[in-house]
Amino acid sequence: MDTFLLINLLAFLAIVIYGLYLFARVVATRISYIKLGKKSEFDRDFKERFRRIGKIVFGQSKLLKDKKSGTIHVMMFYGFILVQFGAIDMFIRGLAPGSHLPFGPFYAGFTFFQELVTLMILVAVVWAFHRRYVEKIVRLKRGFKAGLVLIFIGTLMVSVLAGNGMALIWHGEGLTWTEPIASLIAGAFSWLPQTAAMVLFYVFWWIHTITILTFLVYVPQSKHAHLIAAPINVFLSKRVPGKLKKIDFDLDEEENEDEISFGVGKVEDFEQHQMIDFYACVECGRCTDVCPASGTGKMLSPMDIMIKVRDHLTERGAAVTGNSPWVPSYAFSNTNGNQAANAGANEAAAGMESASLIGDVITAEELSGCTTCRNCEDACPVNNEHVGTIIDMRRYLVMTEGKMDPDAQRAVMNIERQGNPWGLSKKDRIKWRELDEEAYIPTVKELKKEDKEFEYLFWVSSMGSFDNRSQKIALAFAKLMNKAGINFAILGNKETNSGDTARRIGNEFLFQEIAEKNIKEFEKNGVTKIVTIDPHAYNIFKNEYPDFGFEAEVYHHTQMLYDMVMNGKLEPKREINQKLTYHDSCYLGRYNGVYDPPREILKSIPGLELVEMQRNKENGMCCGAGGGLMWTEETTGNRINVARTEQAMETQSTMISSACPFCLTMLSDGTKAKEVDEDISTLDVAEILALSVFIEDEAKTA
Repeated sequence: MDTFLLINLLAFLAIVIYGLYLFARVVATRISYIKLGKKSEFDRDFKERFRRIGKIVFGQSKLLKDKKSGTIHVMMFYGFILVQFGAIDMFIRGLAPGSHLPFGPFYAGFTFFQELVTLMILVAVVWAFHRRYVEKIVRLKRGFKAGLVLIFIGTLMVSVLAGNGMALIWHGEGLTWTEPIASLIAGAFSWLPQTAAMVLFYVFWWIHTITILTFLVYVPQSKHAHLIAAPINVFLSKRVPGKLKKIDFDLDEEENEDEISFGVGKVEDFEQHQMIDFYACVECGRCTDVCPASGTGKMLSPMDIMIKVRDHLTERGAAVTGNSPWVPSYAFSNTNGNQAANAGANEAAAGMESASLIGDVITAEELSGCTTCRNCEDACPVNNEHVGTIIDMRRYLVMTEGKMDPDAQRAVMNIERQGNPWGLSKKDRIKWRELDEEAYIPTVKELKKEDKEFEYLFWVSSMGSFDNRSQKIALAFAKLMNKAGINFAILGNKETNSGDTARRIGNEFLFQEIAEKNIKEFEKNGVTKIVTIDPHAYNIFKNEYPDFGFEAEVYHHTQMLYDMVMNGKLEPKREINQKLTYHDSCYLGRYNGVYDPPREILKSIPGLELVEMQRNKENGMCCGAGGGLMWTEETTGNRINVARTEQAMETQSTMISSACPFCLTMLSDGTKAKEVDEDISTLDVAEILALSVFIEDEAKTA
């Protein structure tokens, strides 16, 4: 027996050392690939970052948005952590029979608890198998690789229980309450002689040992690399959701003009924290499942973007570094990555140059489909930031290759020339005031002439200034501010575009020009507070202009209206006996977390019944206008705005409300497309509030 135990120990040490070596090698290889990227800026707000780790990683908050999948994952996540103590105990029992973890009088309770945890994990494995292969949930991949981890985990749990059962027979311990499942197994095989039970124990012991080490090596070279990368990814992710990084256009005079490029045209142009995104991807499909483009038949799948760039990075990294991505190397010598690594750096890198990131790996059609709504990022359980990755590649297409959708190009050129996407004369920007000459809407210049000051700059936006439908929103809000005694002014014809459209389309250079001009105008007029009806302008002023040296208090009009109503400055009186559903703007909601103020305003209006769409708040579906797509035509699949309108119609509402002029336009078009525009009205929150507030004024007029 002593000879057997010695051989067993030596074999155990050999395989453990080899397994740990392979694991370390794979992890080091992936790190070498990530280091090919550009260094990332990192702020040291550790308190917020650790809070996020607690909530998302250990609290599993994002996974639990899907209750079934979330519950399965929680069972596996915590079960697998806890069951490792049982694995250590099993190793000890195999290496030194009769010994176990030194838990003293608590050992009996420990073994009982371990059996319950093991059973819980087995239930989770069976449940996960059923959802993937029997229910066939659409977003979940099927196939051998997708189910391999379930085989690993199931094998580990079964081998533990079977091994424990054989140990009871081997040591003649009889049945015990501390190991109820192992006791059932021992009872079923009680006819086995002790020697046979010992042999079977070591069979299961070695199955467990080899499986756990194989799993260890498998994890970093599969989608389960998220077990390592996800906590790091959550820790490093942006503190301001959806914020785009600034491009420095100050070029080195010695730099070759032919080598100058902007945006991401090859995988090494990504920042290192973005590359961690690729390896953190769980391939769970949650992002694609909620993507408005994917859901309406477009080419875009956020998950596929991550997977394809990850695989490209792995092959490119192998070629450049010479480090084989797949181990054991001899078992995967026929893979592209290992062949590239073994071909020699120069030869392999030259071969990889022929594979273009945009074109061969990711198509321009995929990139153009993104509405930048961030629903993918909100749904992602590991905090992947798909939108920034897509915009970086758009920037390369637009600014380096000069490629852009013709409609988008027309809108950008109009913004550059006239400050609005339609190309209407910038001298007409102020004409919307003529809709109601009784409303007091002064310009900053007019107040200066009167030697008066203003507290808030009302940023009307291009939509509010030029779009006939949105002008009514701007006017309603201005009149409500008059009613509440708010001291505000507009820039009038001095106002231009916020730059959001240009930036999201990919023309960062134009955006920075616009931002610089706007900031000069703001500073010249002493602007410290801005309020706007446009969530896109709200987001860019609040979260992205500070990178260019301008900071101010920025409010969305629903935030200000909410305060006015709550403080009694505005009193809704007229009953509006309508059934209403509210559509969340992506840039107000998912980008800035403003969900309650618009709803509270609507709830304050007498007679109004607010009902929610199935997809609401953080999971609300995009209207299709974001990312500059307001100005382009959808040529594939179904129209996103029509799909969202259909979701609103399911609530049987007679009124659809939003707090964004872009959204309202898209939803209005949606009701027309469904031929229900005469039965379902579409109004901004400000317009509905004005209908209820100005009942006395209308009575006087009558």
